Amino acid sequence: MMRSERRGRRPAAAVAGAALCAILAAGCGIRTTSVPVDAGPAPSRVPCEMPAQDATAQPRQSISAEIYLICNSQLVTVDRTVQVQEAKSDRITVAAALLAELRKEPPGPERQAGFSTDVPGSLRVSGPRAGDPKGALRLSEQPEDLTAEALAQIVCTYTESEPLVQDGTLMLGGPGKYAPRGYLCTAETKASPKAVPTLGAVRLS
Repeated sequence: MMRSERRGRRPAAAVAGAALCAILAAGCGIRTTSVPVDAGPAPSRVPCEMPAQDATAQPRQSISAEIYLICNSQLVTVDRTVQVQEAKSDRITVAAALLAELRKEPPGPERQAGFSTDVPGSLRVSGPRAGDPKGALRLSEQPEDLTAEALAQIVCTYTESEPLVQDGTLMLGGPGKYAPRGYLCTAETKASPKAVPTLGAVRLS
């Protein structure tokens, strides 16, 4: 009888010992399972910054410019080398070249840094019509029909170019008969491009 009782106690003691080891292991942060757990990739950080690039000589008939792209729900500038023909480097040519850069999908390194554009690829720009203010620009779509982000990108990019603005104001219209409006690029616009300040329609003479 004594031997059978001892034999019965040994498995119970072994089970209790295993349970205690499991509790101690859990308390020390040790996994009690051999099944691998996929916690997924580490959360990515959106820096909205491009690494510094070595200075290179600009090609002839080109200008350095900054355009505004969207990153982390804000407007952030990136550098561009814009190709323009020296003989045709008037304000309309500059406006068209800048718009072409805004329409392009950002290259791989910029996309990886979180940059994007909302400006439609079909958008075009032209000069003023008869009766428009001299410095006005006309888009192939009504500015108010664009997304707020796209309009903010255009306004802030154009206001960085001195020939395209008058006293810091961009005169912008569309293909319709509506008068151009005056737009401003403010710090609030860059921080939250959902709303672009407008000075209202320009009275045509």
